[in-house]
Amino acid sequence: MNVLLVYAHPEPTSLNGSLKDFTVQRLQAAGHTVQVSDLYAMNWKTTIDADDAPGRDESRPFHASIDSKLAYQQGRQSADIAREQEKLLWADALILQFPLWWFTMPAILKGWVERVYAYGFAYGVGEHSDARWGERYGEGKMKGKRAMLLVTTGGWDSHYSPRGINGPIDDLLFPIQHGVLFYPGFDVVPPFLVYRASRMDEARFAETCEALGTRLDELWSTRPIAYRLQNAGDYEIPVLTLKEGIAPGLEGFAAHTQ
Repeated sequence: MNVLLVYAHPEPTSLNGSLKDFTVQRLQAAGHTVQVSDLYAMNWKTTIDADDAPGRDESRPFHASIDSKLAYQQGRQSADIAREQEKLLWADALILQFPLWWFTMPAILKGWVERVYAYGFAYGVGEHSDARWGERYGEGKMKGKRAMLLVTTGGWDSHYSPRGINGPIDDLLFPIQHGVLFYPGFDVVPPFLVYRASRMDEARFAETCEALGTRLDELWSTRPIAYRLQNAGDYEIPVLTLKEGIAPGLEGFAAHTQ
């Protein structure tokens, strides 16, 4: 299988750097082909702007989605964007690895998503009608591929428990797992989480690698998170709210998981 690892940490000798190296070695040892997009090493441009659409009509104001759409359709995207899109199409599985900073992904990784997920590539795809509202949330160009988050955080697991001060980790990661990954069609497997990252000794690192190795070995057999498909009948189209009788009594993130 082909695996794309998009990695967002500025220090190669960090815990994240060591886990990245372990991940690549484990996957390759199992016979998989791995590409790594090391965003800091690539000096990845974070902000989306007019430079992402070379040859655009400069007589009108820059519009992020419209210019993204035209550049993608006309084959004149910035070269770094096109290369990352090619990697995504090549990959059978995507791993996003990052430290949880201020309750979400680092800005450089968010910038990767904003620039690479072009209109017509990751969104704005498919028929929009009274029967369907685009190919998204379980459909789209990434359908049939798998994705997983590999996340480190300095907090304790109890801090991210259902009654923890930071909020449940599943809620914090929902916009990434459901929005960034499931939206364009990935089957999203549960994340691999490393808590108390700053309190890592050799024994605990060995235990972490053993657990991570098992998760990587089972990447294609682990049951994905059971998010509801948008166009499979659970939602009223085009308002895209859950139909009466679906998930009674539930609201918020939990209602969108079966």
